[in-house]
Amino acid sequence: MGFEHNDTKEMKYVTNGDLNILFFILQVSHDEELYAIARYLYDAIGERIRLFEIGSYDNQTFSYDVLLLFREHVMYQIDDKDRTCQKLHLKDDFVPLAIPGDATFVNQVVLGDSSRPGEGLLMNTWMGNMPDQGGRFLASVTDFGCIPISIEYQDKPSGWLQTTYFDNVIGITDPELLIPPSFCEDAEMPADAEPVDLLSLLKQKN
Repeated sequence: MGFEHNDTKEMKYVTNGDLNILFFILQVSHDEELYAIARYLYDAIGERIRLFEIGSYDNQTFSYDVLLLFREHVMYQIDDKDRTCQKLHLKDDFVPLAIPGDATFVNQVVLGDSSRPGEGLLMNTWMGNMPDQGGRFLASVTDFGCIPISIEYQDKPSGWLQTTYFDNVIGITDPELLIPPSFCEDAEMPADAEPVDLLSLLKQKN
């Protein structure tokens, strides 16, 4: 999840780290909540993302290992233990982790202690519209490097998605993790399968 920016306020091309995902699904009858914590690998040049995550939705726990190949519009759901692989049609387009050029600057604050050197983190917050999702976003990034700290965006059909990033590292030590495993070579996409996005996959009952 990220944003395009015309003024190059974008994360480094290849990054890995951890993230928390909190998704509020707003309905007329009741509210639902999806929570996940994941290790992620992000490659903006190749438009690839790998997520290893666990979480809960509607009082049920889940775990997923998914590889998203946006150029091919393919998502692999991977089980390394059983060496099985499910190939799905990915309907999402790749959106880089960045701040849009037309975003509005909100403020600049220090996380932590601003009175002594090394005890605070300078953070910028931006807001704007996401026309494709029909909603808005609020993003906080580091002043140096534009590394994401938290991103919230509104998906009008569903609700609000809040993602918090931590332990980010520039560079990926094992690029093979962004390539489908050998046991995925024979995986076939069902001809009548509905296209999926990551959120719809996570919200499936387990």
